[in-house]
Amino acid sequence: MDLLTDGTTGGLLAGTTDDLLDGLPSWPPVRTPVGTFRLAPVRIERDLPLVHAWMNDPAVAEFWELAGPRHRTADHLRAQLDGDGRSVPCLGVLDGTPMSYWEIYRADLDPLALHYPVLPHDTGIHLLLGAAGDRGRGLGSALLRAVADLVLDRRPACARVVAEPDHRNTPSLAAFLGAGFRYAAEVDLPGKLAALMIRDRVLRDVL
Repeated sequence: MDLLTDGTTGGLLAGTTDDLLDGLPSWPPVRTPVGTFRLAPVRIERDLPLVHAWMNDPAVAEFWELAGPRHRTADHLRAQLDGDGRSVPCLGVLDGTPMSYWEIYRADLDPLALHYPVLPHDTGIHLLLGAAGDRGRGLGSALLRAVADLVLDRRPACARVVAEPDHRNTPSLAAFLGAGFRYAAEVDLPGKLAALMIRDRVLRDVL
């Protein structure tokens, strides 16, 4: 399961009214090697059935741990949508078709920041590909690279994009490595041993 804020870093936001993710809902579509892709912020009344179905796929549930009744998925989404904007749940729409779920979040304002040498404006990514047929053929790497580049392009203060997949999730690790992330460390998080993956702005044209 991903890490969402649990209050441990809430004090960092005292008095903050800025847009924490630099206008993410209005970020433009991007062209990728696999098609035109955009992040569409989740609307529960529209998107809950699809996200709930994905969360109940056994391959997804093993790592997200959100399988079960629909209200469990809804509660997970509302915790972000009703929050302060430090995490934005999105559908990934490829050539007009919703096919993935993303969470773009401020890693420096997340409990994750307690577990690694965080930098201001570090931005995190969580991802799942919805359809089994979309997995294992390089689609994840192509989209991860595109989204990481989009974050770096739209968030000039952000020097790094980070992720913390479960260290057992070898397909996910391979996708991040293929997208230009580097394996930075093994991190012991609540509920999982994670691989800290980092894509550095200064290395984006190298990796």
